[in-house]
Amino acid sequence: MKLIRFGAQGKEKPGVIINNKKLDVSEFGEDFTQDFFEKDGLTYLEKWLETHAESCPEIGNERRLGAPIYRPSKLICVGLNYAKHAEESGMEPPKEPVLFFKATSALVGPNDDLIIPKNSKKTDWEVELAVVIGKKASYVSKENAMDYVAGYVLHNDYSEREFQIERSGQWVKGKSCDTFAPLGPYLVTKDEIENPHNLRLWLTLNGEKMQDSNTSDLIFDIPHLVSYISEFMTLLPGDIISTGTPSGVGLGLNPPRYIQPGDVIELGIEGLGSSKQIAKAYTSK
Repeated sequence: MKLIRFGAQGKEKPGVIINNKKLDVSEFGEDFTQDFFEKDGLTYLEKWLETHAESCPEIGNERRLGAPIYRPSKLICVGLNYAKHAEESGMEPPKEPVLFFKATSALVGPNDDLIIPKNSKKTDWEVELAVVIGKKASYVSKENAMDYVAGYVLHNDYSEREFQIERSGQWVKGKSCDTFAPLGPYLVTKDEIENPHNLRLWLTLNGEKMQDSNTSDLIFDIPHLVSYISEFMTLLPGDIISTGTPSGVGLGLNPPRYIQPGDVIELGIEGLGSSKQIAKAYTSK
């Protein structure tokens, strides 16, 4: 099953994609929130659709898509989780997962504009596979970790490298600017992805291929990450773990290359769809 949320920003409604048709499931009565996942909403929604799918209004392709999850409690990112990306960043591959948070206020729809932050000179791109947690997880073993996964989603972990690296402190400052976390187009439930550790992921800048890799190159796989993170914090239903980006980011080029107003960034992951953002300069509100 593929979950979507659609409509104007801040007024999104829940939907699903079945047989390539986008269906409005507002009548189901729940958005895709922490509470939805906690109550095993995926199972109840699937059963509800068996008798209600034909009566669900179809959603036109012109409708905006929002992030497919409503206000997750946490967006946890994993740094340097592809060996070649660590190398291009001039860093040793980590012995343990490198964790940082991204403010959930950075979440936007998959095709919303990227707003280059005020005073930014080094806004960068990062295609990533993100994992959605399906039930509360604390001190989970690697062997059982996949039982806590609800599904997967495409994420562009935009980063402002000056804020992140040169302004001292932790990385969160360079990761959390508004619009820096486009998510989607949809959440794909776990049963539809046979092997999340063998998915091609790619990103282009103005049509030029910048990133082209496979999740088989992850240093720490999904069971390891879920188990590891759950040692340090409770993962709540709907939480997102973004598993890291492969080589090909702007920071790693010689000379480095960063996003400019008017640039078009497109990205995708096998089985998880694609998204497109157009970069615009920050203007005061």
